[in-house]
Amino acid sequence: MVKTTKTAAQRAKPWTAQSSKSARLVRSIGWVAVWVSVWGAAGAAEVRLRILETTDIHMNLLSYDYYQDKPTDQYGLARTITLIKAARAEVTNSVLFDNGDLLQGNPLGDYVAKVKPLKDGELHPAYRVMNQLGYDAANIGNHEFNYGLDYLRRSLAGAAFPYVNANIYLADKEKDSANPTHAFTPYMLLDRKVVDATGKTHTLKIGVIGFAPPQILMWDKSNLEGKVVVHDVIETAKKYVPLMRAQGAQIVVAIPHAGFEKGPVAQFAENAVAPLAEVAGVDAILFGHSHAEFPSKAFAEHPKVDIVKGTINGVAAVMPGRWGDHLGVIDLTLDNASGAWKIVGSQASLRPIFDRVTQKSVAAPDPMVDAAVSEAHAKTLEYVRGKVAFTSAPIYSYFALVSDDPSVQIVANAQMAYTQRAMQGTDYEKYPVLSAAAPFKTGGRQGWSYYTDIAAGPLAINNVADLYIYPNTLKGMLLTGAEVKEWIEMSAGQYNQINPQGPALQPLLNDAFRSYNFDTIDGVSYEIDVTQPAKYSPTGALIAPTASRVKNLQFRGKPIDLSAKFIVATNNYRAFGGGNFPGINGSKVVFDAPEENRQVLIEHLRMTDALSPSKGINPAADGNWRILPVPGVRMTFASASAGQRYLAGHPQIHLIKDNGDGSALYEVSP
Repeated sequence: MVKTTKTAAQRAKPWTAQSSKSARLVRSIGWVAVWVSVWGAAGAAEVRLRILETTDIHMNLLSYDYYQDKPTDQYGLARTITLIKAARAEVTNSVLFDNGDLLQGNPLGDYVAKVKPLKDGELHPAYRVMNQLGYDAANIGNHEFNYGLDYLRRSLAGAAFPYVNANIYLADKEKDSANPTHAFTPYMLLDRKVVDATGKTHTLKIGVIGFAPPQILMWDKSNLEGKVVVHDVIETAKKYVPLMRAQGAQIVVAIPHAGFEKGPVAQFAENAVAPLAEVAGVDAILFGHSHAEFPSKAFAEHPKVDIVKGTINGVAAVMPGRWGDHLGVIDLTLDNASGAWKIVGSQASLRPIFDRVTQKSVAAPDPMVDAAVSEAHAKTLEYVRGKVAFTSAPIYSYFALVSDDPSVQIVANAQMAYTQRAMQGTDYEKYPVLSAAAPFKTGGRQGWSYYTDIAAGPLAINNVADLYIYPNTLKGMLLTGAEVKEWIEMSAGQYNQINPQGPALQPLLNDAFRSYNFDTIDGVSYEIDVTQPAKYSPTGALIAPTASRVKNLQFRGKPIDLSAKFIVATNNYRAFGGGNFPGINGSKVVFDAPEENRQVLIEHLRMTDALSPSKGINPAADGNWRILPVPGVRMTFASASAGQRYLAGHPQIHLIKDNGDGSALYEVSP
C-alpha cells in the first residue's frame, strides 16, 4: 500500500472536472508505478560471481626450486591449482585470470627460451598447464618482454585463452596519431552464463582490460626500441573503460601489472593501482608486479584502503603475492533490481598454499602439472646440473645488505673482467673500469628461504642462475667520479637514518628499498655514514640535497677525482634508468655486450677455474665498502636464521635472537 499526501497547493485548489480527470490520471500512474515496483522487486535477480587471480608465476609451474635443485612446498602453480579447484567448487559462478610475468623467472623459463628455444607452432610448457585450467583471460607482464617480442608472440600463440593489453602500441607511422595501432588486443568483452540465487540463468558481459608498466621501454630497450611505444596506464584506462561500458560491459575488471604505492602517483608511473581505483567504471582490480599481498596489514596505512573488505577507494582489489604462493579471490554480489547489473557487495581475500605460522603446506600439488611439463622439467634439470667450475668457499647472501658479500663480489668480478677485455683496442681503453652489482636474493617479501647459499665444491648452471636470476645483458657506461658518488648515494638509501643519541637498538634497513637496487661499486672503496639522512628516496627523488652518506670514497688508495672518467659495468635494467638512479640513463651507455650477465658470469667462472684447477675460484668479498659504526648503537636487521653458520666470517655481525620461524634478528656493531 502506498500512502499519498497532498501538497498545500493541491489542498487549496477547487475541485473541478478537469482536476477530477487529473486525479484519476495521477491515481492510475501511481498504481502503475506500484505494480512496476512490485514486479521489479519480484523479478530482480542476485548473482554471486567469484573472480580468481594468479600473478607473477615466473615459470614456477612445479613446486621445485631449480637453484637448490630440490622440491619446495612454499610456491608453485601446481599447488595453486589445488586452491583454484577448491575455490571453484564452492560457488556456482567463477572466472579465472592471470596477471602476467609468467614466461620468465627461473631456469625452466630460460631453457625454453634460450637453451632449446620454442619453435613456431610448439606449445609452451606454461600453456600445457594453463590451457587445462580454463583461464578466461590474461594480462602481459613486464618480464614477458625479456626474451623479445618474437618469442613472446610465438609463446602466446599457444594460449587457449585471450591476452589483453591496452597501453602498448606499435611504433609504426600511426604511433603519434589519434588512433595508434595496438600491439595486442586492448580489452575483451566476455559473455559468461551465470546462475542467480533462484537457479535462473543470465548472460553477463564481463569487460577485462590489461596494462603493463610504461618502464618496459627502459628495462627492455634492446628488445623494444623502435618496435613499440607505451602510454600512461591511467590515461589509457580513462579512454577505454567508458568505451567498454558503451559497448555493453556490465562489469569491468582491470588487470594492471602494477603495484600499489602510497602517496602521489605521477604520470607514467610504474605502480599506478591507486589512481586506477579512481577511474570511473572500474569494478575490480587484479594487480601484481611488486610480489606483495593485498589485502594485508602491510597496506593498512595506505589511503582509501579497507583491508577487511579488500577495497581501494571502494573498488574490490586483490594481489596474490608471487610464484603461485597465493590465490587471489574476489567475491562480488550483483543485483539487477534497477534494470542493470550493479555490484551491491564485495569481498577480496587471499588463500595461501603455505601456512607461515605452522610452517606447513596447506595445498598439495596437482599431479596434472607434473604430467604436462615432465619432459621440459627433466631437460631443465639436465641443463642446470651441468658443471661450470669449483668454488673453494661457500657463496651466500644472508648479510649482503649490511656488508660486502661473496654472492655480489663474484658477479662484480665477472662484469669487470669482461668489460676490461672488451675495452681493449677501443677509444675507451684509457678509462678505468668499475663494476656495479646488487644482491638479488635477500629474503624480505620473498620469504626467509630466499637467499643464495651455495656450498663449497662444484658449481653448476643452477648455482650461476641462483647468483644472477635475471636475463639482463651487460652494459658499460661512461661516468664521472661525481656521478659514481651519486650512484652510491642512491644505493645508500637502503638504510634508515640512525640517531647517535637515540635508543641502543635501532633498525638499520629501510624496508621500502628494494635489494636489487642496492648496487655496490667495485674498483673503488668507500664508507657509509648512516647517521646522515638519505640523499635520495627509494624511488630516486632528491630529498636531502646537501646530505652525503658516502665517506672516504677512494680510487686506488687516493680520494677519487670527481671529474675523472670511468667505465662502469652494469646491466641493461640499470643502464637505461631502472631504479631511477641520478644521472643514470641510456645516454651514458658506450658498450653494449651481446651476452647476458649470467653468461658473462659462466665464462668468468670457467676461465678462473681453468687457471687454478686444483684450488678453483675464491669467491671471498674484498671488503671495499663498509657501514661506519655508530658508538653506543646496535644497528639491527632481520635475515634468515640459516645465516648463523657464517657468522664467524663476519666479526661485526652478531645474533640477537633466532625467531624460530626461519628468521633471526642480527645486529651490526663495532
